[in-house]
Amino acid sequence: MKIQASELILNADGSIYHINLRQENVAETIILVGDPERVPRVSKYFDTIEFSTQKREFCTHTGIYKGKRISVISTGIGPDNIDIVINELDALFNIDMQTRQPKTQHTRLNFIRLGTSGSLQADIPVDSIVLSSHGLGMDNMIHAYRDAFHIREIAMEDAFIEHTSWFEPKGRPYIVTCGEILREHLISPQIFQGITGTAPGFYGPQGRVLRLPVQDAFLNEKLHTFVYGDTRMTNLEMETSAIYGLSKLLGHQAVSLNAIIANRATGTFTKDTKKAVENLIQYALDKIAKI
Repeated sequence: MKIQASELILNADGSIYHINLRQENVAETIILVGDPERVPRVSKYFDTIEFSTQKREFCTHTGIYKGKRISVISTGIGPDNIDIVINELDALFNIDMQTRQPKTQHTRLNFIRLGTSGSLQADIPVDSIVLSSHGLGMDNMIHAYRDAFHIREIAMEDAFIEHTSWFEPKGRPYIVTCGEILREHLISPQIFQGITGTAPGFYGPQGRVLRLPVQDAFLNEKLHTFVYGDTRMTNLEMETSAIYGLSKLLGHQAVSLNAIIANRATGTFTKDTKKAVENLIQYALDKIAKI
């Protein structure tokens, strides 16, 4: 069935609407960062940059690093922006823009999120790196998609709901695993692993109180103490579960790596955010180059 112009929106030059890209502009291995200013911090390590563009918060650089073609794209903040970026990148590779129909041959993409995050565990210190074995979504985004049930970890979700006495009007939390093939390329003994919580906001949804009281003043304590089998909660941010959910639904691999810049359990904050992020970038690029 042909996808209507109102559903798949293209710019006058044929690029896809929000991210302003054509397929030839993008590599099949894609680094996702939140901040547009972090894009050149990644691409400065490239041997060559063949393409760059920016529209709104969506900045893209594509180039070569140690022989590997890589794109780095900024998403902005939050699951709603992830919904735009992942869907539009998938469309570039898996929808024929001339006929407006899905292609018969699927192209699998690799998504690697490089973010910053706060640790929920005292023994995961600032300046360390966490790989998200699971994304725990408190954002409801994935529930918009009909076939999401089969990609979710339902038993783990049930255990989390019981452990936290989850407030039902917030919507059901969802849990999705990372891409195991990609994980094997990115993991190493010095990297922490665990469940990354994805909140739909920075303040109340993450238990921060300024002038507004929160619905559950003990949420972070409940997150900190949640364990399922030998897997525990490690950190809290705003994108990972949406990346994992959409990637699984669309047949892609995704892994989230976060530089820990704050420790919510100990109340500490890194002395050098820039250095923590640079260490993450260099670690990830050297792993990605070998994929």
